[in-house]
Amino acid sequence: MSPKIAVVTGANKGIGFAIVRGLCKRFDGVVYLTSRDEKRGAEAIAALQKEGLNPKYHQLEVTDSKSVTTFRDYIKEKYGYIDILVNNAAIAFKSNAPDPVAVQAEETLRVNYFSVVSSCEILFPLLRNGARVVNVSSLCGHLSFIPSEKLRQRFQDPNLSIPELSDLMCQYVEAAKQGTHAAEWGNSSYNVSKVGLTALTKIQQRLLNDKDIKVNAVHPGYVDTDMTSHSGPLTIDEGAQAPLFLALDAADSVRGEYVWCDKRIVSWSGPKPGDI
Repeated sequence: MSPKIAVVTGANKGIGFAIVRGLCKRFDGVVYLTSRDEKRGAEAIAALQKEGLNPKYHQLEVTDSKSVTTFRDYIKEKYGYIDILVNNAAIAFKSNAPDPVAVQAEETLRVNYFSVVSSCEILFPLLRNGARVVNVSSLCGHLSFIPSEKLRQRFQDPNLSIPELSDLMCQYVEAAKQGTHAAEWGNSSYNVSKVGLTALTKIQQRLLNDKDIKVNAVHPGYVDTDMTSHSGPLTIDEGAQAPLFLALDAADSVRGEYVWCDKRIVSWSGPKPGDI
């Protein structure tokens, strides 16, 4: 019988590392820890092996289509399919980062939104029936973080396409370059990138509704990671719980949803729930 295959991006540390750990403990199949940096990936694999776990490793730079294609070809040749895909790789500039807003906007959207679009285009053909995709969003992926009512309505358009959503993301980057972004978009490129990712999740599910594939976004909670400057109260294993729930335990009816860290399905466009 062919084994099931799980893939986690950006998994050499933080929440991604903990998701791999949880999958290794509970998923009846092969788990791939992937990372941009091979040395850090090898160190992560060694750390999990010391715990008696046995993930596989493959280099994967989600912003590089050649890297994603190489990984796709490897998985296709070796197995032919993917059963669980966790899109976890992301970046966030620190609040005191000296980089200009325009630079932060372009780079944050490139990694957190556009790389997910492109990598999914490459990897989605390998998803087989029953597959689950988990897009790791954020509290900041809630639509209430976008000040403009007009933009919020555009994000919620049930006919919004991925190219149209990507055009919206480009409009934000251009506004940031012009210094005209704050009134409509707010002052956080990270927020915009995660709202874009949550919107992408809903479109991806709509496009896959004729298949038995579930795509959901998740806010993992405020976690003690490098990204939060270790200010979050949750451990990485606690932050992995909601992503693991969507990957392994959620009902098949949970599709295209925005799921909170306590595993609640929340309204993306309604009042923002209280955090952890």
